[in-house]
Amino acid sequence: MPQLEPATLTFTVTDDDTAAAVGSGSLPVLGTPRLLAWLEAATCACLEPVLPEGSTSVGTRVQVEHLAASAIGAEVEVSASSAYEDGRLHRFTVSARDTASGKVLAAGEITRVVVDAERFMSRV
Repeated sequence: MPQLEPATLTFTVTDDDTAAAVGSGSLPVLGTPRLLAWLEAATCACLEPVLPEGSTSVGTRVQVEHLAASAIGAEVEVSASSAYEDGRLHRFTVSARDTASGKVLAAGEITRVVVDAERFMSRV
């Protein structure tokens, strides 16, 4: 598989992204499940350009620390870069930061495995 390029995505926190909206608390701040989804989207963006036809990737392990809160309206930049690769297994270093202040909001690792989409779905 060719070298993976880092990926960076930017999101703005909305009412739908809050802990209260996603069921992970009662406060109107960025919910950890939504932040995790954004971090996973960055790992997918790293892999997408090099996936073989008919393949996709599935998340298998997440280790992320959500370090700081983000208010509604905050712009959050999430990044993923390849840290380790072994055949179909890919481990990414991920992070999130507030674009206005530069403050680190989250950091960790996410592991994904490349699978044949049709074969995978036939087993579900």
